[in-house]
Amino acid sequence: MTDALRIINAEHGSMWRVLSLLDSLRAELEETAAPPHSELFTLIFDYLSSYADRMHHPKEDDFLFAILRRRDPAAAVLIDELQAEHRRGAELMDELRLDLEHVLRHHPHGRERFCARLRDYIEMERGHINKEEGQLMPLARERLTEVDWLEINRAFADNRDPLFGEESQAEFRELRRRIAHLAPTPHGLGGQARVVVHAPAPAVGAPLLEVEDLTSHYGRIQALRGISLRVRQGELVALVGANGAGKTTLLRTISGLQPASGGRILFQGQDITRLRADLRVRLGITQSPEGRQVFGPLSVEDNLRLGAYSRAKAKAGMAEDLERIYDLFPILREKRRLPAGTLSGGQQQMLAMGRALMGRPRLLLLDEPSMGLAPLLVEEIFSVVRELKRQGMTIFLVEQNAHAALSIADTGYVIETGATVLSDRGPALLANERVKAAYLGI
Repeated sequence: MTDALRIINAEHGSMWRVLSLLDSLRAELEETAAPPHSELFTLIFDYLSSYADRMHHPKEDDFLFAILRRRDPAAAVLIDELQAEHRRGAELMDELRLDLEHVLRHHPHGRERFCARLRDYIEMERGHINKEEGQLMPLARERLTEVDWLEINRAFADNRDPLFGEESQAEFRELRRRIAHLAPTPHGLGGQARVVVHAPAPAVGAPLLEVEDLTSHYGRIQALRGISLRVRQGELVALVGANGAGKTTLLRTISGLQPASGGRILFQGQDITRLRADLRVRLGITQSPEGRQVFGPLSVEDNLRLGAYSRAKAKAGMAEDLERIYDLFPILREKRRLPAGTLSGGQQQMLAMGRALMGRPRLLLLDEPSMGLAPLLVEEIFSVVRELKRQGMTIFLVEQNAHAALSIADTGYVIETGATVLSDRGPALLANERVKAAYLGI
């Protein structure tokens, strides 16, 4: 798949997730007597309309569609249909905004019309995405030349472009965060990524963690078979693989919960292979474990304080760190007095990450942070991970969701049956045919 088509697919995925949230809200609205949530619906409408009109459609219209028209005049009928749907989508959105205003003023009058128009809009946009991916993309792959794709890919990859460059993308990421914060459980997460958490300097430098020919056993069963990898200061390294490949065992061995039977682990040049787990935490290795593993009967705030136990005698800065975590995840502030066991799965994942961050890590280990979460929550979790990386935190991320992990990783490793079988830069692994076939379903 070309870079441009991969970008379009990713944008479709982002829009589809927000459309799914909108569809769930529509269904809830039809089943209850409550009025629509004004701010949430407005944010969703702002996201869908501005994302499509300012970022997504211009790239397609000006580059992909225009070049395909020149190369294959017979494609014009399909392109005309898609561009008419672009215009109809904008018209429907204007009508939805008027309907929302009417319902909010005259509730319950107008609810049925609002819900029906929501249904029409969602069905049209989903059909549009399916038509692009099922009809236009195969046609483009068949008709366009290598020179055509070079021109299209160059335009799509231009992060300086004022319409759809990095600054515009950051604006839409912020909109998604606000939507996720306002959306009800299980859709809403409550994360906020523009907060500085205690982290090392952002420069990528010397190796922080070095794993050399590491082996580990559960009784007679060998779980790790000579793994070697390296994580540099300020780097995000992702380890991907199927269930049972040894990902969690590797993290447990690095953190000291699972004994190594061979090889060694170096942290900042120090051999920690036989060091106790609590002493590794004091060195600056903290972990957000698979399955969250929060202390259910304890309050959210007590769970967070436990994350700072290794520096409990020196309380300086603990209150400030709590505030940083609450700023990063506002929903935890709202629920700080509640038992952690009452939180949703997404909120417990935030708590597990916040607890690990309370240890002021030099190396943050994240074990399957997206496990069991709805797509919108997965997107928000990885938005937070991306922001921590931007701040310079060194992260070792273990994930079954290969696309999400490798798309933000500086370096990636693929593990199979306890051994690393591939390593490369994250984007390069995403393009690797073996990885695409085994882990991306391509």
